[in-house]
Amino acid sequence: MDRFRYQSFAQEVIFALGALAQLSEVVGRLGWRKILLCTSRSIHANGQVDALETILGGSLVVVFDQVQPHVQDFQVKEALTLTAENKAEAVIGMGGGSSIGMAKAIGFQAHLPIIAIPTTYAGSEMTPVYGITHTDENPPRKVTVNDPKIVPTLVIYDPRLTLDLPPKLTASTGINALAHCIEALYSKTRNPLSTTAAVEGVRHIHHALLRCYQDGHDLDARTEMLLGAHLAGLSLASVSMGLHHGLCHVLGGSAKIPHGIANSIILPHAIRFNAEATASQLLPAAEAMNILENGTNSKAVIEALARRIHELIGQMNLPQRLRDAGVDESDLPRLAQIAFQNRTVQNNPQSITDVMELEHLLRSAW
Repeated sequence: MDRFRYQSFAQEVIFALGALAQLSEVVGRLGWRKILLCTSRSIHANGQVDALETILGGSLVVVFDQVQPHVQDFQVKEALTLTAENKAEAVIGMGGGSSIGMAKAIGFQAHLPIIAIPTTYAGSEMTPVYGITHTDENPPRKVTVNDPKIVPTLVIYDPRLTLDLPPKLTASTGINALAHCIEALYSKTRNPLSTTAAVEGVRHIHHALLRCYQDGHDLDARTEMLLGAHLAGLSLASVSMGLHHGLCHVLGGSAKIPHGIANSIILPHAIRFNAEATASQLLPAAEAMNILENGTNSKAVIEALARRIHELIGQMNLPQRLRDAGVDESDLPRLAQIAFQNRTVQNNPQSITDVMELEHLLRSAW
């Protein structure tokens, strides 16, 4: 890596137990007096919105708590209307990737600062990208937008906010974080910062994720896992994505598979697909997961890495086949065609010149 180029972002990150309580000080310092919150019904139901209202007081002028998965275009329009009607000066996304993605879409389109408060391990809080599902197309299509202005101005990481995360979401968003590290390591635009963050992210995720799944109230494990997710998001923030995430976006927008579940199904297959071109870049991930042994053939190590991740996914009882996520075998050629036209898929380090390569990958995952 003797030549590289990347863009970093002006962003304040607060990571601490009880960090949510620091939000009012930062909001006051930055002069934001009217704030819109984007979140989900589940976050509202578990009392986290009430805690936020107590901290922000009258500064929180409107709550949009109907966020659906994959950032639906009609909901973006609803939230933009609320933003204008209430003259919001900043927007908060609190919850998983969809809630934070909604806040990023609103903030970017309304030219407002964005605050991200993640309660999962999805990593959207660190990246300059969001996706919107266009529901008027048949089938619906998820379109991503990438711009430095999308990156949240402020990120609050409070491990206590993850204690209520159900086991399935813990597992699926945790694998999503691991996938961020894997793609950052072999990205065409990788750089020393992204590589260092990705390797450390793998190390923390490998050490903490299964513990979080087995005991959601293990605060030490939750703290380490959230740190791993932060490093994963940071690793992906300054690099381009490839086949894995592009394909997961297609499966989310066109097959309605939750993003974390799509990651869990596709990640081992994407690692194998890219092994010829990316083995040397993925060896540090294998080492971080205690797989690498001196003298072992690099291709064998990458196969062992894919197998170890597959086993971890199985230990957490996540779907491991597309058929288990509701995809019909007859849908595979159409999904492969959509993916072949996806610019993120085509940005893959292992070149993809024939749609049948993607169909074969999808059939192996079906």
